[in-house]
Amino acid sequence: MTSSMDEEITINPPATSDEDPQAEERLGFVREVGAQAVWSLSSCKPGFGVERLRDNIMDTYWQSDGQLPHLVNIQFHKRTNISQIYIYTDYKLDESYTPSRISIRSGTNFNDLQELQVMDLAEPTGWVQVPIKDGNVKSIRTFMLQIAVISNHQNGRDTHMRQIRIHAPVEGKHYPLELFGKFGTVDFQKFATIR
Repeated sequence: MTSSMDEEITINPPATSDEDPQAEERLGFVREVGAQAVWSLSSCKPGFGVERLRDNIMDTYWQSDGQLPHLVNIQFHKRTNISQIYIYTDYKLDESYTPSRISIRSGTNFNDLQELQVMDLAEPTGWVQVPIKDGNVKSIRTFMLQIAVISNHQNGRDTHMRQIRIHAPVEGKHYPLELFGKFGTVDFQKFATIR
């Protein structure tokens, strides 16, 4: 880590967000690396833990159970390039449980985390993109990320987050699958399984 960046960003998304974090994955520009990490939470209600953040179902959510700030800790086994974080929230359903201010922190472990940026979220519904930067560099190399919910809308105590995706840039040439044709054809489906 070269330096800490105290950058504050305000996001005012439309009523519904059309951003799809999987679109860039399908194009081959980024890859989702959250599965390579160990996830932990500062607290959770029984049945609403970290597995809800990673199940790819927008109707489920992590619900905290304790005092602010609420923390999502993402620890990688090796230093990993991170370019973006996507967080799915739904103000219409969650109201006072929706985060209004989050902090993104990075480091090698819990003892040396540095704040990269603070974001204010104004009634977000859908995917919120959190670009990760360290100075002029468009991505960071880190062992650990921490997403801290500093406050909720309407001074809510507990928080809901529905999904989190972590993107790493793909280095080298990009080969989007669409360049090679449609993979849903009958001819392709014949070779989809090994007998």
